[in-house]
Amino acid sequence: MGPDMCCRGPIFIHGGKMTEKLYRVGTIVNTHGIKGELRIIPITDFPEDRFKAGAKLYLKNKDQVTEFTVESSRPHKSFILLKMKGYDNINDVEKYVKSELFADGEEISDLNEGEFLYKQIIGLTVVDKDLGEIGKVTEILELGSNDVWVVKGPKYKEVLLPYIADVVKEVDLDNSVVNVEIPDGLID
Repeated sequence: MGPDMCCRGPIFIHGGKMTEKLYRVGTIVNTHGIKGELRIIPITDFPEDRFKAGAKLYLKNKDQVTEFTVESSRPHKSFILLKMKGYDNINDVEKYVKSELFADGEEISDLNEGEFLYKQIIGLTVVDKDLGEIGKVTEILELGSNDVWVVKGPKYKEVLLPYIADVVKEVDLDNSVVNVEIPDGLID
């Protein structure tokens, strides 16, 4: 499960009376060539969806947010090379280097069983069959081979739950509950 499966710090765009939640999906690290391509480090599990031609992305640079449409993208080494519609020259895009890219919360590719978007997990109540309610998932950390869910509540200040089958037994999105079996020694 990667960053797009939620977000690292969603931002809110105020357009008139509506507030739209956006999720960070990449960082522009440099330009590429002279025809307006940008070198992106993706932070999404769905680069083929987030950076496909026609996709809407939002660029945050300082306090300004700019919406644009992807003209084309292609993988290059560990980067994505991205071309925005209407930006055809290196001079048009140089100012965006070191900016973050965001996408809205529209549903994307079908997920396999056991995969969830971060936004689906954050806020769920975590319950252990023996210990009762542990708290709510407040954050998801990507650490090596598996994610770790940060759970906070009144009874336990902070619990770090590895997202593995031995611990996370069931994610019930309909009832906003995660059923877990916490191994001995994980909670003081």
